[in-house]
Amino acid sequence: MLIFGFFSMNQDNTIAQLSRPSTAAKSRRVESIDLLRGTIMIIMALDHVRDYFHAYSYLNDPTDLQHTSVPIFLTRWITHFCAPIFMLLAGVSACLYGAKNGRKALSGFLFTRGLWLVMVELVLITLFWTFNPHYPAFILQVIWAFGISMMVLALLIHLPRTVLLGLGIIFVAGHNALDNVHVEGNGAPAVIWSVLHQPNFAGFTFGPFRFILGYPVIPYIGIISLGYCLGSLYSKETAPETRKKFLRNIGLGAIALFIILRGINVYGDAAHWSVQKNFVFTVLSFINVSKYPPSLLYILMTLGPALLFLAYAEQPLNKLTSKVTIFGRVPMFFYLLHIPLIHGLGIVAAELSGHSAGSMVNLTTWVTANPQLQGYGFSLPVVYLVWIAVMLMLYPLSLWFSKYKQANQGEKKWLSYF
Repeated sequence: MLIFGFFSMNQDNTIAQLSRPSTAAKSRRVESIDLLRGTIMIIMALDHVRDYFHAYSYLNDPTDLQHTSVPIFLTRWITHFCAPIFMLLAGVSACLYGAKNGRKALSGFLFTRGLWLVMVELVLITLFWTFNPHYPAFILQVIWAFGISMMVLALLIHLPRTVLLGLGIIFVAGHNALDNVHVEGNGAPAVIWSVLHQPNFAGFTFGPFRFILGYPVIPYIGIISLGYCLGSLYSKETAPETRKKFLRNIGLGAIALFIILRGINVYGDAAHWSVQKNFVFTVLSFINVSKYPPSLLYILMTLGPALLFLAYAEQPLNKLTSKVTIFGRVPMFFYLLHIPLIHGLGIVAAELSGHSAGSMVNLTTWVTANPQLQGYGFSLPVVYLVWIAVMLMLYPLSLWFSKYKQANQGEKKWLSYF
C-alpha cells in the first residue's frame, strides 16, 4: 500500500525517517489527527443509527445492487472508512506515545489497553448492542479487532522499524491470497482461522455460549503497524511541508493503486465488480469492496483519502472543526455512550410505531435479523434526523469529558484508556 509514496519521496529521505524510531514528538495534541478521528466517529454513528432505524436495513443489504438505491448504498458505503482509519490512527497515536514515554512503557500500555478492549467488547459492548444480560451470543466486532491488534503490536514494536514496515505491507497486501483457504467446523483450527482471516457470522458454540467473529485481525494488524510507522512523520524533526508532501503523495498513490487493481479485477478483493444496469450502478459496483475481512482494495480505497485528509488538515481550527475534534479526543467514551443511546432511542421508536418495546430488548441476534422487527423502520431522511439528534445529545457530554480528561490526565492514568 505504501509503495507509491515511497517511490515519490526518496529525495526527502522519508523512507529512512519511517524506518527509524521517532526521537521526539510534539507535546501538544496533533489536531489534524483528532479532527480525522472525530469525523469518522460521527460517520460511524450514522451507520449504527441506520441499523436501529432504517426500514430497509430489516429487508435487504444496503450494498446489494439488485435492490438498493444510490442514497441507501452511499449511506452504508461512507461508513466503510471508519474502522481502517481508526486503526491507522491508533498506530500513529501509539508511535507518539512511545516517543514520549519509551518503547517499554508503550509495549505495556498497548498490551493492557488491548486486553481491556477485548474485555469491554465481551462484557459491555455486546450488552449494549443486545440489551440482553444473559449473553446468548458474544459479538466480536471492531473493538475486539482493535484489542487483539494492539496486543500484537505490543510485541511487534520491538522489531526493527524496517521489518515492522515490511510486515505491515505484507499483511495488508498479501492477506487476500488466503481468500480460498477455508477451515470448517467448530474446532480449534476453525476458530483460529476465523480470528485470523475467515469471519464467522453464524458463530462458534462453546457450551451455552456462542461467539460471532466478524472482524478477522490479519489486515488490521497490518494497518496498525503501518500507522505506527507513519507516526514518525509527526516527530519534531519532520518539517510540516515534508509531512504534507509525503502524506499527499502516499494518499494519491493508494487511490491510484486502488483504481488500477480494481480495474484489472484479478487480485485484491474476492468480490469482483461488473457492468450494471447503468453507469452510476456500475460505479457503485466498482467501489463495492469487501469489508469482512477488509480487502486490500477496501484498505486502499479508505486509507488513501484519509492520508489526503491528514495532509491538508494541518490548519487552524474553525468553529465547526473545533467541535468535531472534541469527539476525536474522547473516542472510547463516545463509543461506549452512543450504542446504548441509539439502542434506547430505537426502543422508543419501536413502541411509538406500533411494535412492542420488547422486540428491541433481549436480542439474541443482530437487531436487523430479529424476526419480531419485520415491518419496523423509517425512511432515510428520518434516519439522518435521528443521527443529527444523537450527535447533538452526545456533544455536551463529550465536551465535558474532554475537559475533565485534559485537566486530570497526569493524575488519573485510567483516563488514557479513553
